[in-house]
Amino acid sequence: MAEFYLYRKVTGLIDVQRVLPTGLWSKPKVHAKRKPARKLERTGEEVSIPSSSVDDNAQDMKMNSSDSSSKNRLINISSRSSVVQACIITSGLIAALGVIIRQVSHVASIEGLPVIDCTSEVSFSFEMRQLQLITGLVVLISSSRFLLLKLWPDFAESSEAANRQVLTSLQPIDYALVAFLPGISEELLFRGALIPLLGFNWASVMLTAAIFGILHLGGGRKYSFAIWASFVGLAYGYATIESSSVVVPMASHALNNLVGGILWRYQSMNLENGEDQK
Repeated sequence: MAEFYLYRKVTGLIDVQRVLPTGLWSKPKVHAKRKPARKLERTGEEVSIPSSSVDDNAQDMKMNSSDSSSKNRLINISSRSSVVQACIITSGLIAALGVIIRQVSHVASIEGLPVIDCTSEVSFSFEMRQLQLITGLVVLISSSRFLLLKLWPDFAESSEAANRQVLTSLQPIDYALVAFLPGISEELLFRGALIPLLGFNWASVMLTAAIFGILHLGGGRKYSFAIWASFVGLAYGYATIESSSVVVPMASHALNNLVGGILWRYQSMNLENGEDQK
């Protein structure tokens, strides 16, 4: 049997392997440098491998490597400990600011300064009839979020990015923590302190809702999410004006956070199970 060559293109290099008549393989020769086209002559047939194909293959590998690394950079999932720690610290600072504003306004009002007493305008009182208002807010906001996720792709993308970054590493028991702490602290500041401080009217409700929406930008969330947060702020502001109690928006906000987190977890598990079955 006459000798012949097998050409193989792997990762931008050309391996040339010689097959001996005895069936043993000789040591392969690896050409790392760019070579001109080589010709294989066998019974009058001619086969050529252009050197440009080596460059194309190397470029394809670089592009694939670049795409893979860019995808890894886009997915920035925080660890469980960092999420819980950030939630506790941030919620504590927000709640402390709300308490300070309420107490300072109370003291200033007693001293006769032209400042509205936040503690008298918005209290921590609760009545059973307010359960209807809380239930209505939870149904309204949760159903509205569900519809927007289906109808508004930009909002769905923003919501998914934020949820994936924060909720992916959490255990089911952690969902109550990240739902209730932000809900209570944010409402204490925005609806329990800023709304009464700015006048306890619809102008203050809209202003605090706009601030609330702007502060929800970042972390993968786009302007669509800020618009949604502003709408939610208006709903919680209405509940505050209607009830004169910060407990109503606190409970509504916390429950909506919990419902949203549980639904996201359920949908994510279904998607993962579907991919595993494929």
